[in-house]
Amino acid sequence: MQIHHRSLSERILHALTFEVLAIGISAPLAAWITGRSILSMGILTAVIATIAVVWNMLYNWLFDRLQARWGFDRSYWIRVGHACCFEAGLVVIAIPFVAWWLDISVWQALLLDIGFVLFYLPYGFLFNLGYDKIRQNLVAAH
Repeated sequence: MQIHHRSLSERILHALTFEVLAIGISAPLAAWITGRSILSMGILTAVIATIAVVWNMLYNWLFDRLQARWGFDRSYWIRVGHACCFEAGLVVIAIPFVAWWLDISVWQALLLDIGFVLFYLPYGFLFNLGYDKIRQNLVAAH
């Protein structure tokens, strides 16, 4: 079992890399799907990304503490649960902002956010699997 101890700078790099790549993909896609301007959707995704960066650092810090306490490996199923719980927390945090920004109902914001989750859930899962592998190789090389 490998316990992940990460510095604040590594957590920031992880979160920012995750969000910059995600915005570059999701903002144009969301603009196309919703018929909204890319500027409006770009701002929306950037604000949600900022919220997500803070949530990501906090969530992964808590995840590391749980792993240290309970001693589980970061298996496939642990990463599935990790990604699902992260996205569920972000949905709860983001829906009020989405509804306000787009001047839509909370229900419509939830539906739109489900669309974002359908993108971010597999993206987050794959990104973190890749990040773990790259990190493992870099740590082993030192």
